[in-house]
Amino acid sequence: MAKRVAVVLAGCGVFDGSEVHEASAVLVHLSREGAQAEVYAPNIPQMHVVDHVKGQPTPEQRNVLVESARIARGNIKDLATLDVKGLDALIIPGGFGVAKNLSTWATQGKNCSISKEVEGVLRAFHAAHKPIGLCCISPVLAAKIFPGCEVTVGHDTECEQWPYAKTAEAMKELGCRHVNSQVTEVHVDARNRLVTTSAFMCNAPIHHIHDGIGEMVREVLRLA
Repeated sequence: MAKRVAVVLAGCGVFDGSEVHEASAVLVHLSREGAQAEVYAPNIPQMHVVDHVKGQPTPEQRNVLVESARIARGNIKDLATLDVKGLDALIIPGGFGVAKNLSTWATQGKNCSISKEVEGVLRAFHAAHKPIGLCCISPVLAAKIFPGCEVTVGHDTECEQWPYAKTAEAMKELGCRHVNSQVTEVHVDARNRLVTTSAFMCNAPIHHIHDGIGEMVREVLRLA
């Protein structure tokens, strides 16, 4: 019987929603492994809308669920309807939407709050001992909610290849253990059943990002 995996999106677009290539890679690898993806997003306004050509916010207002439906080809559900009992695992791709719409990490860092719906879903999967896959910036959600967990966002020393390495330091300050890894690698926290990979936290060729996410998906399914 196909494993059913909830994929939670945060909008559509790297700067104000889910990173489209990461979300697509998750869906492709789930399909390749014979799993059934069920896509969800919260029915809330985006923090703001970014013009991805100019890299600047615009006066527009958009809805996270409506924008996420673009990636899901319309086959999406309101996160409020998610029932952990019928699902085997959870995966949350990255993108600034995780730090802007699912949490306030973008503006408050380690002092952020997590959306109540998102926190509830994460805690429900964790309590049920069902695996959670997180990539790019989304491991900050686990760092905030599960003290002492082990995660990776790549490397903890900032350089051209790892421009967001300060994220690892902030996560350490929350009490979690950060494990340095390469973009094609994952870290598995067996105790918390967390699988994390850096994805676009690294300046790497897109096929390396795709490969790392594939490894994350396979490990999540192995634990499911």
